[in-house]
Amino acid sequence: MARKKEIDKQKILDAAYKLAVRDGIESLTARNIAKAVHCSTQPIYLEFANMTDLRTQVLKRITDELRNNTLQQNFTGDPLIDLDLSYIYFAKEHVGLFRAMFVDGKFGSQMISDTLMDLGIDKFKQQFDASEFSNERIRHIVITNWVSATGIAALQINQMVDFSQDQMVNVLEAQIHDAMLNDRLTNTEESPLFAADEDASLAEKLG
Repeated sequence: MARKKEIDKQKILDAAYKLAVRDGIESLTARNIAKAVHCSTQPIYLEFANMTDLRTQVLKRITDELRNNTLQQNFTGDPLIDLDLSYIYFAKEHVGLFRAMFVDGKFGSQMISDTLMDLGIDKFKQQFDASEFSNERIRHIVITNWVSATGIAALQINQMVDFSQDQMVNVLEAQIHDAMLNDRLTNTEESPLFAADEDASLAEKLG
């Protein structure tokens, strides 16, 4: 009967995941992971094609955790606002990982951006009547929302501001309402505030 491996792929992934969450993506070196697992680097290269393969699998695990748990917290009952707050609090708790994933673009930027966009669109549709908008317009609203959320997160982790949750909610709500009324990402679109009556009804709803 073959002896069970003491250091298997799952054990290495578990250690690498904990390292990334605690110390950021830069900590994911073969030597650091081997130290965390209490082994040589040999098992790592036996279980994974290379370090890029290992980092990709760690990123997939982190992304799944963000999508299914970390960014699904309930603070206000408004899905899009709660997503923003979950993201901001994640940034404060895991500064190195946040910067590597969402700011510096050092780690799986396409997977991360797809995750944020999908979540943003889903939460927007939960909170608002999406029939008012085209798919492109919803995408623009979500992009501008992420700009605001990332800005607040960056200011908070750099200790330039110390917003209360109510202050963050006020800023985020104002930005979302503005994005729903004015497509700042399409220069040729007329503001609904000055459009025909059927479009102006949206301003009344948001006001």
